[in-house]
Amino acid sequence: MSEFKNVTVTREANVYFDGNVTSRAVTFADGTIKTLGIMMPGEYTFGTAKPELMEILAGELTYRLADTTDWLSIKAGDAFNVPGESSFDLKVTSLVDYCCAYLD
Repeated sequence: MSEFKNVTVTREANVYFDGNVTSRAVTFADGTIKTLGIMMPGEYTFGTAKPELMEILAGELTYRLADTTDWLSIKAGDAFNVPGESSFDLKVTSLVDYCCAYLD
């Protein structure tokens, strides 16, 4: 889906890692939330509260889920799931445009 209709966008950005990762929250009529963001090249670790679906819209990165040793490559058009109450590591190799859905 390339556009969202009938949503509320939070004007203030979420800014992480000295501005190298930013996102904005999009709230849907049913209360679900997604974030749309940009990640600059670098290495990052994120924690999760809820399960997440990370969709990569542009760029490339590798990721590693908590309690695993394997780094997996992902590029534009791909997605990966992250469990809730967990974490994941990223190595962003080129500017990444992403959409993160928070799942229940």
